[in-house]
Amino acid sequence: MAQTRKTQAARAEIPIGGRLRAARLARGLTLGQVGAAAGLTEGFVSKLERDQVAPSVASLVSVCEALGLKVGELFDPPASAIVRAGDGAQVNFGGTDAKEFLLSSGNQTSIEVLHSKIAPGGSGGDELYALNCEVEFVYVLQGQLEVILGPEHHTLNTGDAMTFRGRDAHTWRNPSAQTIEVLWVMSPAP
Repeated sequence: MAQTRKTQAARAEIPIGGRLRAARLARGLTLGQVGAAAGLTEGFVSKLERDQVAPSVASLVSVCEALGLKVGELFDPPASAIVRAGDGAQVNFGGTDAKEFLLSSGNQTSIEVLHSKIAPGGSGGDELYALNCEVEFVYVLQGQLEVILGPEHHTLNTGDAMTFRGRDAHTWRNPSAQTIEVLWVMSPAP
């Protein structure tokens, strides 16, 4: 548990638990109802609302769907449309051993851009997930990324790009021994 909290604190500078709890209460739902709808335990949802666990991408998407939220609604928009190098708001979009920075304006609904730094072995989780967006685009800035799209496994190297439907079940991982950097673009913003 201490390791989970430490990982969560290191990765998420914008806590999302309070927003999830507010959305749940505004809809008059219990922790158990959200957990059941998302296929998760009531205890996990409770810890998520208290920012005590780092959810997988699939878990975060499931909770948001159960609450009728878009994942992007959990994060504050940057102060302006210009995001200077190193100034993107750090967000926790799910996954493990990944630092993610929102580069697009949070009030932008047509597109969402994330810059991810993924440690060796970091991933979107073992479960395949789908996002509520038409198109997902990934560009490998540095390193090697494996994208699992249904039964297909694609290895992308520095400079490679891939476009696919965000609603198709997928996940990703860093199979290498070095930290990698990737750029994710989703449209419309999930």
